[in-house]
Amino acid sequence: MAQWTSAMGSTQLARLLASQQERPAGTGSRRPPAYRALADGIRLLVLEGRVPVAARLPAERELAVALAVSRTTVAAAYEALRTEGFLESRRGAGSWTAVPAGNPLPARGLEPLPPEALGSMIDLGCAALPAPEPWLTRAVQGALEALPPYAHTHGDYPAGLPALREMLAERYTARGIPTMPEQIMVTTGAMGAIDAICHLFAGRGERIAVESPSYANILQLMREAGARLVPVAMAEGLQGWDMDRWRQVLRDAAPRLAYVVADFHNPTGALAGEDQRRQLVEAARSAGTVLVVDETMSELGLDADLTMPRPVCGFDPAGSTVITVGSASKAFWAGMRIGWVRAAPDVIRSLVAARAYADLGTPVLEQLAVNWLLNTGGWQAAVDVRREQARENRDALVAAVRRELPDWEFEVPRGGLTLWVRTGGVSGSRLAEVGERVGVRVPSGPRFGVDGAFEGYVRLPFTVGGAVAEEAAVRLAAAARLVETGVGAGVQAAHPFVA
Repeated sequence: MAQWTSAMGSTQLARLLASQQERPAGTGSRRPPAYRALADGIRLLVLEGRVPVAARLPAERELAVALAVSRTTVAAAYEALRTEGFLESRRGAGSWTAVPAGNPLPARGLEPLPPEALGSMIDLGCAALPAPEPWLTRAVQGALEALPPYAHTHGDYPAGLPALREMLAERYTARGIPTMPEQIMVTTGAMGAIDAICHLFAGRGERIAVESPSYANILQLMREAGARLVPVAMAEGLQGWDMDRWRQVLRDAAPRLAYVVADFHNPTGALAGEDQRRQLVEAARSAGTVLVVDETMSELGLDADLTMPRPVCGFDPAGSTVITVGSASKAFWAGMRIGWVRAAPDVIRSLVAARAYADLGTPVLEQLAVNWLLNTGGWQAAVDVRREQARENRDALVAAVRRELPDWEFEVPRGGLTLWVRTGGVSGSRLAEVGERVGVRVPSGPRFGVDGAFEGYVRLPFTVGGAVAEEAAVRLAAAARLVETGVGAGVQAAHPFVA
């Protein structure tokens, strides 16, 4: 049985390889043999996540024609990649990309920073901001006032408090997506929502298509559920999804689920356009794939002139293809563990029924707090505070990184909480390890990829600003110099979990 889960056409691979030629070579660098340059180019594409792991590569003759080189050159490049562990082959099945066994895979988590380290370590591990006061305190006070009637019940509401379900349904309807309370289930955060969806739709061994890169915690959740992840490379920069790749993967791999972040993608910050959203829903419907859309960043548009596209579920009026997940954790506060699912009523009923064997329900007091915020206008006021803070932090961090690390490459997103940075050839894993020595925690790129991709990237969240952002950039620059001079060589990253 073939081990590949997607295929890379010769024209597509040739285009990706050609894009690398735009990057200048180092001063005084010697031109490698043609086969070596080709092997290095494919290896870099795999490590950057632009060619997914487990993607079947074109036949030698086909790629030779597309690149206008000899078949011998392609054969030698493939053999070099096999020797280095970046390619596997089987007679009759072709050759597909891989990552050497020694490369660590994301596993477990970046534990919260110990309290005693708060004064000396700048923590860029979690994309989460402090609570927007006074709204948290007011919401909790409002919840306590509303609690007495619920205290006289058993307190188990597997679908969520009726009042909160109704309020969430009204919010979708106000966005132009008619929704009934029966289409809403309240969960313990977005992670709880996606965990329930995966268990319902994708049993052990099922394929789930994911963006590459994608949200690290969700990737790990799916791995632990036994899913086979099928990575789909994002388009360049902030362009959103590469629809040709999505159509190909949905057609060839036929995944049971697909997980996407359309609004200010984590980690890249990309915002998918309306036409991309429409095309992806159509492609998923044709393939029989259930599309799980994570909207946790959707309210964090940071630029005043930004017009948001329609929600992805707006292109699925029958409700048969798209399941939407929302949460209070990014727009309000990570400590408010309230999430929700919007789906067809029959899907909600199935999720609620399955919940009897999971967590039974979501804490009533926190649901009442979110309901208070939504009913009083406190939610919008708190989100406005959050946007202003994130915008100021983004601008400060961007300026500091550009000043201290001019070789690092990134595009500034128009919303969300994260900056996806190419580190100028520095190993992201080594940078993460050495960074802790100089007082800055940062998650490396491979945390956000499948099977160790994105070694040349790090994710920087908009969680610090002002002088702290400037100091964070200074420490990152110091860590990068240590890695480049060999101090960090051979050290693997030790912290795979990020929020």
